[in-house]
Order: sequence, then structure tokens, then C-alpha cells
Amino acid sequence: MASEVRHHSIHIPQWKKDEIEDIIKLIGAYSSVGVVGVQGIPSSQLQLMRKNLRGMANVKMSRNNLIFRALDQSSDQVKQISKYVEDQTALLFTNENPFRLYKILEKGRTAAPIKPGGIAPKDIVVQKGPTSFPPGPIVGELQGSGIPAGIEGGKVVIRETKTVARKGDVVDAKLASILARLEIYPVDLGLDLRVVYEKGTIYESKMLAIDETQYIGDITRAVQKAFNLSVNTAYPAKATIGTLLAKAASESRNLAINAEIIMPDIMDVLLAKANAQMLSIAKIASQKDANAISGKLKEKLAASPKEEKKPEAAAAPKEVKEEKKKEEPKETDIAAGLGSLFG
Repeated sequence: MASEVRHHSIHIPQWKKDEIEDIIKLIGAYSSVGVVGVQGIPSSQLQLMRKNLRGMANVKMSRNNLIFRALDQSSDQVKQISKYVEDQTALLFTNENPFRLYKILEKGRTAAPIKPGGIAPKDIVVQKGPTSFPPGPIVGELQGSGIPAGIEGGKVVIRETKTVARKGDVVDAKLASILARLEIYPVDLGLDLRVVYEKGTIYESKMLAIDETQYIGDITRAVQKAFNLSVNTAYPAKATIGTLLAKAASESRNLAINAEIIMPDIMDVLLAKANAQMLSIAKIASQKDANAISGKLKEKLAASPKEEKKPEAAAAPKEVKEEKKKEEPKETDIAAGLGSLFG
């Protein structure tokens, strides 16, 4: 066996050695290396995809056995992506962030017709309604493919919505042709990013497929909850110190009013409160004895409303939820707010 391996390595063609060396150099030249599937992508379409990625990523087409050899001569961490090399594969080299790369590749996907003998990637549905075909043999062709068709108002129409193939079904040549003529393109064509290795970390495609709307929503809710936690526990932080000080000022003012502590800031409230209490006592006294109060007090009582309302204490501090609404950080301050709370 050893002699066979030695004999094989001696006679390996130079172009293969050069190809392996080229892949190894590319792995060392970029911060990230990815494995992409190119199964079913026409050569012309693949060349266009490579052109669109120029300047951001280098797509290297090679035989799988040469890719395996190159990866085997790389670091132990890079070797791990070799298990994702299968079927028709290419390597992608880039300095781009893997998450942004995945997003760019997904946006670059295009709809394409299914080929005869192709596997339906999803349920293929023909919708009810008019077509662009004039009356003719097409009606029979549609019906022959299981699509209920007829002629109405001088046009060929699909009489009811029909699922012509289920996910996983093999699409024959007749149905593939009809779907193409109906401009129904069930194939999602694009580079299938299977995995990316970047600086010691391996990202599978499912890790890169992030719902940005949900992610931002989760971060926003986390900041809001952290904000409430900081306020409710009186934990001082840059994002909440203003709210905490306003709450503390309101509570201290209420305490001073209710405890009747003489302070310059609340003297007007205390005097109004004392005056209301004095008028209330005077009213009770006058009801028992009209001569118990002075004429001046009688005039004040006569001029005052029948039910003298007691001056209200300073407004109690609003619920924390309301404070939060008032002071809630904007989305642009989310990262800074979260960092100041727990950083």
C-alpha cells in the first residue's frame, strides 16, 4: 500500500499541484474562507455571479479532490470545513464579515425555470386566471400536464388553482416546458453558502441566517427592560440618571409637603395648604357660633367656593412605565444605553 501511495504522489500532474498550492495561498491571503454549493447553476449564470462579487469575494472553482488535499494541508481549524465539500462545490475567499456576506449572497439569488427531470424545491402551484396565450393547441398541452384550462373571452384561462408538483417530486419534460411558458420559475438560483471559517470560528449557514427585524426588536426590548430595571432598583447609570434624579426630586418634594417641612421651594404650597385648613376651621366655627370669627374671615368665607378644595400635594411620581415612555432611549442610543447599564 505504501508503495502505491508513493507511486501515486510521484506521478501527480503538475497542474494539480499548482491548483492545490493556489488554494492554500488563497486560504492564507484572506480572513475568511467559505464553502459554497454551485449545483445546477448554468456556467453563464455562475460567471455573472462571480463578476458581481468581484472586489468583495473571490470564488474559486476546483475539483473536490483537490479542495480536500488543499484543506488537508491547512490548519486543524480550517480542515473542519472539508466535511461541507460535496456535490458541486466552490471555495469562496473574502475579508468581508460572514453575516454581511451571507446577506449579499441571498439578495443575489434569482428565480429560474426548473429543468426536465429536476426535483421540485417546493410545492409548484399554477394560479387560477387568464394567460397570455391565444386559443390553440396550448389548451391541450396544459390539460395534458394536469392543469385545468379552457377558453374564455378569446383567451386561454386556468380555470382553477392547481398544485402540479409537490416538494421533492421529479418534474418531467412536459411539465417543465409548460411551467417555463407560463413564466413560473420555481428554482431559487444562487450560490449556496454552506459554511464560513473566519479567524478560528466556523459559521454554518443557519447561524448566518439572521432575521434583522427580530434581532433589532430583541435588542430594543432588552434595553427597555434594562432601563426599567435600573429605574425600579434605583441603579444609577448614564442612560437613567436623569429619570432617577427627576423621580427623587418629585418624591422628596412630596415628602416635604406631607411632612410640612419648611423649605423655600414649597413655601407657596405650604401657605396655600395652611390657608385652606384655616378657612375650613373658620367655617366649622361659624356654623356653631356666627360671632366666633371676625368679619374679615366672614368675607373670605363668603367669597370662597362652597367646598374649598384642599391644595393638592405635588403630583406623585408617575409610574415607571410612563417615565420610561418619556425618557426611553432612541434606537440610535440603544447600544450606548445597554453598555452603560451593564458595562
